Amino acid sequence: MVKDATPHIFAGFGVELEYMIVSQGSLDILPAADELLLAAAGRVQNEVEMDDFAWSNELALHVVELKTNGPVATLNGMAGRFQEQVGRVNSLLGGLGARLMPTAMHPWMDPQRETRLWPHGSRVIYEAYNRIFGCQGHGWSNVQSTHLNLAFNGDEEFGRLHAAIRLLLPLLPALAASSPLVEGRASGQLDTRLEYYRCNQQRVPSISGMVIPEPAYTRKDYEEMILSRSYRDIAPHDPDGILQFEWLNSRGAIARFDRSAMEIRLLDIQECPMADLAVAAAIVAVLRALVAERWQPFSRQAAFGVEPLAELFIAVIRDGDRTVIADRNFLGLFGLEEEKMTAGELWQALAAQTMTPDDPYRPALEVILRQGPLGRRILRAVGSGFSHGKLQEVYARLCSCLAAGEMFTA
Repeated sequence: MVKDATPHIFAGFGVELEYMIVSQGSLDILPAADELLLAAAGRVQNEVEMDDFAWSNELALHVVELKTNGPVATLNGMAGRFQEQVGRVNSLLGGLGARLMPTAMHPWMDPQRETRLWPHGSRVIYEAYNRIFGCQGHGWSNVQSTHLNLAFNGDEEFGRLHAAIRLLLPLLPALAASSPLVEGRASGQLDTRLEYYRCNQQRVPSISGMVIPEPAYTRKDYEEMILSRSYRDIAPHDPDGILQFEWLNSRGAIARFDRSAMEIRLLDIQECPMADLAVAAAIVAVLRALVAERWQPFSRQAAFGVEPLAELFIAVIRDGDRTVIADRNFLGLFGLEEEKMTAGELWQALAAQTMTPDDPYRPALEVILRQGPLGRRILRAVGSGFSHGKLQEVYARLCSCLAAGEMFTA
């Protein structure tokens, strides 16, 4: 998200959608991102610009990322435009015997055996991560996500946006969990990707912390509390300073001061762009209300601690929309007086308060609110048996949903 005049808060958005490349027939992963980008650009490169979109590779050779090429002023209309990009990618992949698959984890991939990392051009960052952490595991090479970037202009906007995002992060898997399976079985976590995400860099714990960011509301405090510590702790493993940049920070939302944006990283990729943009629109609507102090003042939002948010986050990773929230102080931040409610009920209440019935993303969001996040719908479709044939059937339907731009129902 970079442009000459930095957009003000809620005036600039960036969206990044990651997908798996799989074989058309078997749906096994196919490490062909370089062949796709070669077909698109005429030469192998990490990123190809497609007018106001871009296609790029992210670490693993079977992953392609589609993203806005700079900030956009509104999310309205973006689902259709991303869907066009999906169609263009699938058209090129068809010539390779491949197609795109949605969801945040491949349901039967063996990363130790099947992972191939990007081998071309500027790969020094990938090689450093692989040397330090070992990237042939589910938390590295079998993870596909949606990133939502929100612009801010100056310290005051940053502080208000960061305070609001911190409160919402634990609730995101209740909307976006799409990874309930690992290696052909149910993992016991509705959002298995995030379970791996929060643990995959424990060799240097300060990089991700507790995933929920510390209460830092100025650039100076953020650099002192988060970035400086991470740079110091990675230094013995990274003597050449290859990784000592803002993107090293792996909390659930990270400040990108280089582009004046907050990047939310806790969203699993959905079944189609309409679903991803519906989730993003719901998040933005609630963040607008929080930043405007609709329910509670900034001071109360900013004072909420890391630990209770992190505990809630772990519970929502496991149970998603069915997580029972009994913290009245937390519910009160959203203007609610109930003693307890599920995370799904909370999202229903927030959507009712912040989104109009005629919002273009409301129909897709209603599927999620009524039927549960995609991970729950996947489990419902798979049923009690986890045969390879059944998983192929369900994930072929998901591939078709992505190709057609349709919501997945069980």
